[in-house]
Amino acid sequence: MNETILNIYLIIEKGYVIEYRANAYETGGDDEDKIKYLKARVKDDFSKAYRFDALSDKYGRFMKYNKFAKLEDRGKHPDLYEEIFSKFNIPDRPLICVTPVVDGIIITND
Repeated sequence: MNETILNIYLIIEKGYVIEYRANAYETGGDDEDKIKYLKARVKDDFSKAYRFDALSDKYGRFMKYNKFAKLEDRGKHPDLYEEIFSKFNIPDRPLICVTPVVDGIIITND
């Protein structure tokens, strides 16, 4: 069965998450196939990804990455990526591949 899956990029500068980028794909297969599909596109699709504002406090300060990672670990994806999920009209718990881009360098697990 086909479903919408996402490549999400966390743009991190000097330890702060300052922007998100994302691409959505409609594909089938099992979860392992879908993750392979997303990982194969990480580097090529980065420049074409949609841009989204990162979370910030009422003073416009961005969140430190270590705090962001703790929220991710606690399953707060719907809160962190709400704008992305809304843009692509997908449920709160889609299959995603999150790739950090640290000071301009795409970090992959290749």
